Amino acid sequence: MTTTLTRLRGPLTFTALIAAATLVVPHLLEPFRLNLLAQYLCYAIVALGIALAWGRGGMLTLGHGVYFGIGGYAVAIHLTLARTAADPLSPDRLPQFMVWSGRTELPWFWTALTHPAAAIAAAVLVPGALAALLGWSVFRQRVRGAYFAILNQALAAAFVILLIGQQHLTGGSNGLTDFPVFAGHSLYSPTAQTTLYTLTVLTLAALYLLFRHINRSRYGKLLLAIRDGEDRVRYLGYDPTWAKTLAYTLSAMAAGIAGALFVPILGIISPTLVGVIPSIMMVLAVALGGRYSLAGAATGAVLVNAAQTTFAETFASGWTYLQGALFVLVIALAPQGLAGLAHHATRALNRRRTPTPEPTTAGSPT
Repeated sequence: MTTTLTRLRGPLTFTALIAAATLVVPHLLEPFRLNLLAQYLCYAIVALGIALAWGRGGMLTLGHGVYFGIGGYAVAIHLTLARTAADPLSPDRLPQFMVWSGRTELPWFWTALTHPAAAIAAAVLVPGALAALLGWSVFRQRVRGAYFAILNQALAAAFVILLIGQQHLTGGSNGLTDFPVFAGHSLYSPTAQTTLYTLTVLTLAALYLLFRHINRSRYGKLLLAIRDGEDRVRYLGYDPTWAKTLAYTLSAMAAGIAGALFVPILGIISPTLVGVIPSIMMVLAVALGGRYSLAGAATGAVLVNAAQTTFAETFASGWTYLQGALFVLVIALAPQGLAGLAHHATRALNRRRTPTPEPTTAGSPT
């Protein structure tokens, strides 16, 4: 009986957390705070992907803002088209920034995202395809470590330059905003925001279970071996290229899904949300929570973004310094993040609870 309860403790705790998040939290938080929590959970989805690629596979990814942005812009383009289609003042159903830029027709990739299903598919598949192409090209050349991180950061910088430079196609530095409807439903109603929050929670839970299964599979063990000794894995006859590429691709797809959810929740997407600094912040949040733990990475993302909001509201002129101090404090005291700190605390508590056997003396019965 005790063994069965121990085995079911994890699934029951996970189910209880999901039930509380979807059924209780929406009634406890006002709409504004619920919307903020939904945004934090989107970043938690990105953190799960980074934990898979970096924590399990050893690939330091400093460019996940690119994949987050691709997913966000794919859905934002569809929402912009839906708004202009319902606006009788929009000439040829063109967004205002395209009219001001002198365009007379929609670009081909805008036309392809007219249907919501196409936008959702693009938000998942395009980041995955780009990551697969980049990963296969790079890992085949045995590029890793700091070089791979710098390459990702350069990709994020180039992505922002592209978005700003192609103003007539992307809206430039202003980005895309004002999304009143999605699939015929208003995004401004409280019901819609609650639905988006619930969808984000369920998506986060599904991806957590998927990545947890991957980590515990034979493929996950291979990723772990590659992280700890890639050259040794090659010597044993395995090719790390495909394994690392798959993990990197799944990580990018998770970021694309997060971006697709983030846009209707926040109501805007712009280069400032997907550039180098946001990409680094995503990685720092995972480091703070614990890159070796999926739950720790997701928790770190929520805590970092919640701390950013709290500091910004309380100390408007110095919240960045407080946030930096938080990073330094946690990483200095807990190199494995909050998850590692919790793990050590749990082990210490279990050792205290376990009774120490009394030493036997000579001649005493055994």
